[in-house]
Amino acid sequence: MAKNPPRDAAPSFDASKLSALLPKAGGAGDDVWFDVLSAVDRTYADLVDYQERLERQNHELEELRSFLGSILASVSDVLIVVSRAGSILETSASVAKLTGKPLWEWHSRPLAAMFAPADVDALDRALAEATNARAPVTIEASLIGPEELAPLELSISPRMDDRGRVAGYVLTGRPVGELRKAYSALEKGHEALKSTQAQLVRNEKLASLGRLLAGVAHELNNPISFVYANAHALERYAGKFEAYFEQVQSGASRDELIALREDLKLDREVRNLREAVRGAREGAERVRDIVEDLRRLSADGTGEMVVFDLVETAQVAANWVSRGARKSVDVRFSGLPALRVRGRPGHIQQVVMNLVQNAFDALEGREGARIEIGAEVDGGRAQLYVRDNGPGVPPEVAQTIFDPFFTTKPVGRGTGLGLSISHKIAEEHGGRLRLCPDAQGGACFRIDLELAEGAQ
Repeated sequence: MAKNPPRDAAPSFDASKLSALLPKAGGAGDDVWFDVLSAVDRTYADLVDYQERLERQNHELEELRSFLGSILASVSDVLIVVSRAGSILETSASVAKLTGKPLWEWHSRPLAAMFAPADVDALDRALAEATNARAPVTIEASLIGPEELAPLELSISPRMDDRGRVAGYVLTGRPVGELRKAYSALEKGHEALKSTQAQLVRNEKLASLGRLLAGVAHELNNPISFVYANAHALERYAGKFEAYFEQVQSGASRDELIALREDLKLDREVRNLREAVRGAREGAERVRDIVEDLRRLSADGTGEMVVFDLVETAQVAANWVSRGARKSVDVRFSGLPALRVRGRPGHIQQVVMNLVQNAFDALEGREGARIEIGAEVDGGRAQLYVRDNGPGVPPEVAQTIFDPFFTTKPVGRGTGLGLSISHKIAEEHGGRLRLCPDAQGGACFRIDLELAEGAQ
């Protein structure tokens, strides 16, 4: 066969022409030769068709080989195809990068030569287990690299033939060295994030305290001045009593003592003495209460959760904001007189301070400004709301009001972190901070917390 027949039409023998050239041997002989030539013609046509199918299949195999080659060249994870005996058949290009050796150098070599000696036994056990279980087995093993080992998370899967027998194995692995470094960096970043969050809480608290310094100074100055004035009065009273008792000790007569007593007005001073002592004690107690409130307000609040009175905590927070306010606002408390919850009072106090301070800022310059703080139990949980009669929260702002650094205040008046941190604190306590769904006029924020056991 000198040339292949055309692809569009398979060539055939012309049996009639060929039979004319053959000697006549009778009718029977012609029939035999015609049958033979027809069979040859059909056989040739079948051979041509078979050749075409072989060429098409060969072309498909070449495309498949090219396709598999491109996959092995581009896959980033490690891919190793191994025979049943443990010899390397194919590897991905990533293996060459990790081992520092060209792919052809690994062809037909034992799989164990590619891995660290310490991992060979584990690798053999994993191959046996994959064979027995007919299922993938995952281990950790290290490729031998040019400078250091390359640890992999290796999945070993059995490769089955058409009769269901294990014909080899497919190993896929992902380098875990970089993952470990990334995880370590993530852990460090998480710790840094927690530290930054705690710092933001402290900074926001200090910013609130800074706004209250003027009120604190005034609040402390009043009782201290009261104590100071009463101390001067007590010193004056002490001088009068000392003069009287000196005359008693010197043997003065009764009439002289009566005259001196009237002159020094000791009867009146005795009554004033009691008032001065009472006033000094009240002033000292007021200073003590202010210092105690300040200590509770500045508490870090990162320790264990304790049971505390939510209403009392809210009152302390509101009082501190009121002390530092530039304008007097009518702050009212309603609802339950006490509500026991579990949490960190320092943090919850900071949340209430943020809400009350925002209400004060919203009411600035408005006549009839009023803030209502209420406590109730709803759905088995403690509910505390802070409501004002200010301009309220527009719908377009309500969607982003708890986002970090979002603020509607002028530059220098707000950090944009108060509500965001307060929302986070509420979540850490197993509660929620949200806008009141039924707010009518003004702004209303509600925080719900878990009731302390037996508080309901």
